[in-house]
Amino acid sequence: MSLLVIGSVAFDAIETPFGKTDKIIGGAATYIALSSSYLEDDINLVAVVGGDFPKEDIKLLESHGIDTEGLQIKEDEKSFFWSGKYHNDMNSRDTLITELNVLENFDPVIPSSYQNSDYVMLGNLSPDVQRKVIERMESKPKLIAMDTMNFWMDISKESLDKTIAMVDVLIINDEEARQLSGEYALVKAAKKIMAMGPQFLIIKKGEHGALLFDSESVYFCPALPLEEVFDPTGAGDTFAGGFIGYLASTDDISFDNMKRAVIYGSAMASFCVEKFGTERLVNLDQSEINSRIQQFIDLSQVQISI
Repeated sequence: MSLLVIGSVAFDAIETPFGKTDKIIGGAATYIALSSSYLEDDINLVAVVGGDFPKEDIKLLESHGIDTEGLQIKEDEKSFFWSGKYHNDMNSRDTLITELNVLENFDPVIPSSYQNSDYVMLGNLSPDVQRKVIERMESKPKLIAMDTMNFWMDISKESLDKTIAMVDVLIINDEEARQLSGEYALVKAAKKIMAMGPQFLIIKKGEHGALLFDSESVYFCPALPLEEVFDPTGAGDTFAGGFIGYLASTDDISFDNMKRAVIYGSAMASFCVEKFGTERLVNLDQSEINSRIQQFIDLSQVQISI
């Protein structure tokens, strides 16, 4: 099945207790596409970069089987840039620099070859842009998943609500779920959010795992305990890529298969945090992924007689 990925392809500069980087490749769509490329081999990318974006980084994406026909290059403009510094607990960070540049007026164009994509992953962007993508699809995808953040809840709540009503799966973290719903208890929050439109909801809890909801059931996937976390940047997007990539590769959107997809998403995210930026994601092999999936299976499997 074909997968359409929309989001930012950008530059990041990151500082954590383990070190710091200069400008490196980042952006939600970059992490999503790279993560999903290990599971699904038909990936179409819609994003925008400036003339300053290195051609070798575009070739890197293409080397992972990612189609870049939908990647706009604005030669006379600069790429989106974000810089941040993580605190010692690695769960909180300070944004030092945000330069929207080409993202400020991003108008997504869906090439004709992408129009029949079966699965769509809307990475974190303005809800107006995300909605344009849905409206510009000539045929209805089998499943649309969406990520967002509290920034859009603060400044574009009405637009965000309209977009959420159009998607099948919403992927957010626990803080965002509480803000969006106005409920502290996550089960109550989930019910309110799904009443807004999505059939499925994933609430990420960072190092404490992830929850998957539908109207009748809830599933919890633990996070893999890691000795060291070097850089959490892109972990949520990497999770989304593993999740949607697995669904696209299996072409099964049942709740039971979504449980498996959450495990794959969690496994891919666990790789992401082991190095800075995309460094770990670009050089994985299938045996590593299989081994990591088995660790998740062993972590949550238990025999009980009652």
